[in-house]
Amino acid sequence: MTPNDFAVETSNLVKRFGDFVAVDHISFQVRRGEIFGFLGPNGAGKSTTIKILCGLLEPTSGTARVGGFDVAVQPEAVRENIGYMSQKFSLYDDLTVEENLEFFAGIYGVPEDRIREREEFVLRMADLTGQRRRMTRLLAGGWKQRLALGCAILHEPPILFLDEPTSGVDPIARREFWDLIYQLSERGHTVFVTTHYMDEAEYCHRLALMYKGKIVALDTPEALKQQAGKATMEEVFVATIEAEERSSA
Repeated sequence: MTPNDFAVETSNLVKRFGDFVAVDHISFQVRRGEIFGFLGPNGAGKSTTIKILCGLLEPTSGTARVGGFDVAVQPEAVRENIGYMSQKFSLYDDLTVEENLEFFAGIYGVPEDRIREREEFVLRMADLTGQRRRMTRLLAGGWKQRLALGCAILHEPPILFLDEPTSGVDPIARREFWDLIYQLSERGHTVFVTTHYMDEAEYCHRLALMYKGKIVALDTPEALKQQAGKATMEEVFVATIEAEERSSA
């Protein structure tokens, strides 16, 4: 596999905040078109890693390339080639669904002659056509997440970063949201997603288990279960963390 086959590459990536090491020498590669997951508890370093990969934080050391661009040297080029959905709902509650889409189309520089086409695509994809004139603050949590994802893909970015995208929504809405992620992957988008939900980990093509800033395991969900001799990702995660704690004691 050549470097051109990878959408994301990191090597010995480190991020320190004073004496605290949030990201501790992690290395991995994400293939183009892959759904790649980061699974770990709050404080594991998942969100910090994503912010580095999105060009929002500078790494302390190590390297990271996204879409072929060095995040430390070419952060603007990185941001032009990605879509980013943060943990917290970051759209405008005092605008309608359609007005949010129009606003973000302008922010992302969608060509004027394609704005209507892209808005209609997002409304259909997210099943929001019937909600287009509804005030965003009146949407249920699952619908808001669909809108946030739609805004993140308006400019057709090849790589998507979704940071805890289903946090706080009900299980049915989470499963429907993952159906959208699969649709995007089938269209060729690379999707990098963080989660602390064990069932969601099963939906990823490959998965990195992150704990205390380190990647402690990385493989397909099925391979991780086989290697650990466990039936579920929750059991795998607990066993991996317990082994990590024993080795560092």
